Amino acid sequence: MTYETPPDAEARRAIAPVICYPNDTLPAPDLALFARARAEAVKCGEVLVPPRDAASIEVPQGGFLRISSVDGPQVGDLNLFHRDDLSERFYSGKTRALHGTHITTGERMWSSFPTLRPMATVVEDTLGWYGIDGFGGSVHDVIGTRCDPYTGNLLAGTQYHHCCHSNLTRALADARGLTLVEAERHVHDVLNVFMCTGFTRDTGQYFMKASPVRPGDYLEFFAELPLLAVLSACPGGDCSAEHSSDAAACYPLKMEVWQTPYAALEGWSPPAANGYDRSHGR
Repeated sequence: MTYETPPDAEARRAIAPVICYPNDTLPAPDLALFARARAEAVKCGEVLVPPRDAASIEVPQGGFLRISSVDGPQVGDLNLFHRDDLSERFYSGKTRALHGTHITTGERMWSSFPTLRPMATVVEDTLGWYGIDGFGGSVHDVIGTRCDPYTGNLLAGTQYHHCCHSNLTRALADARGLTLVEAERHVHDVLNVFMCTGFTRDTGQYFMKASPVRPGDYLEFFAELPLLAVLSACPGGDCSAEHSSDAAACYPLKMEVWQTPYAALEGWSPPAANGYDRSHGR
């Protein structure tokens, strides 16, 4: 059914937008304090995430997590959990609402309801120079969900097992001694580390393009909570052509963890759970 364009169509389109969640009242992270703490932090862990697979690592509260490109351009899908409670996990939708479609230095990864508190703060981003390109693309997005076998089956009838959703499921199952069915319930929408994405201007579709990441680039976080980080090295490689592919050139990613001496965190307090009383009007 076709509808006529109303005579005031342009006037309706010209109405100025309003930011849904003005974030100027969000508590600002103390990046200077984090930098001082980082200078005293001691490396305590490292894991190499194989291409087209996933791995996990624990990060102590007040510590640092760095994700690095090591051998070639590669994007990763990151899930974050409270180390001691898998029900508190990264909430990409609220992070997107508070900060925008992509995150960088000084912005945070927020946890799910009912806690809704900072899980990790980005303290260094070697791709911060990229900004937003002429296509509307940028890096480290919180808009894509993760490549998964269900969508592949829906669109192409495939049975592909090394997409990020399945990789994360296997890695979480291994990390916590869960069955695949149990682990899959906890896998959630991701931070697409190093991935360059946006929305097309004409159709509004989610797009990806070749990541600008190169060996030596990294994204580093301050752990506001004790964390379990689970990272998949996407089977799309740099996502310049397709994801969920055995043809794309893929490379490992590295996760490194540093622990901070307690004294170096003077002036910092762990984030409390959200203060809403949960009465929901009753």
